[in-house]
Amino acid sequence: MRHSVILKKASLVGAFFVSLLCVELAQAFCPQRGDLAQVAVRQVVDGDTVRLTDGRSIRLIGINTPELGRKGRSDEPYAVQAKRRLQALVDASDGRVGLLYGAQRKDRYGRTLAHLYDRQGRNLEAQLLGEGLGFMVAVAPNSALVACQAQAERQARNKRLGVWRDEQVKTAGQLRSGGFALLGGQVTAVQRNRGGLWIDLDGGRVLRVAPELLGEFDVRALQKLKGRRVEARGWVIDRQSRGGLKSRQARWMLPLTHSAMLELLP
Repeated sequence: MRHSVILKKASLVGAFFVSLLCVELAQAFCPQRGDLAQVAVRQVVDGDTVRLTDGRSIRLIGINTPELGRKGRSDEPYAVQAKRRLQALVDASDGRVGLLYGAQRKDRYGRTLAHLYDRQGRNLEAQLLGEGLGFMVAVAPNSALVACQAQAERQARNKRLGVWRDEQVKTAGQLRSGGFALLGGQVTAVQRNRGGLWIDLDGGRVLRVAPELLGEFDVRALQKLKGRRVEARGWVIDRQSRGGLKSRQARWMLPLTHSAMLELLP
């Protein structure tokens, strides 16, 4: 069994697993919300972005779907299916959705960050995750639904649906470019300095927890990870391509944006 590791505080670990158990027993996906005002969707841009008739672009919280091909690039596997499924869910909701805004309302691209719900109050990200059409992501402070969305993804992963039909976890030597990825490997060192907390993985890869995010993690538990196998997910940075790679530094860096983006493996 896979284990979620390093929650915000050690005291929250028990509550987290209780919440996961309740979600699993009560329902497959996130709690319904019938109290949200409905807004009209003008366009489904891709599997995790929609544009409203009022001009706002909405980036769905909690999911990252495969990228559609742009600038001559091919579509990633299941990118088209994710977009079509989101379109079908919006159409089935008469083209209107409820918005539950994140604690942080905007991303760096100016998009509004929100959870989407259909007219029956069902969370659309969880439905996509449960069908294997995207990856659960958590970016603090927008993590209110991380437990139930992780459960939705776990269902698809266990059944090998969608993206999970193929192995998604990259080991040392399999990275070719930056971008979203799941990394698996053994922790070779952990250190903390002014730049945050650094978790070295085998194969020239490093995970970083920025100083401002350390409060989201159990730092003591992180510092005991040496020798353990972990799985991390997030947006990998190729430091060599940016010209910022110093001698003896890991080429590939993955910033951890929330504790749910790191799992301890058996």
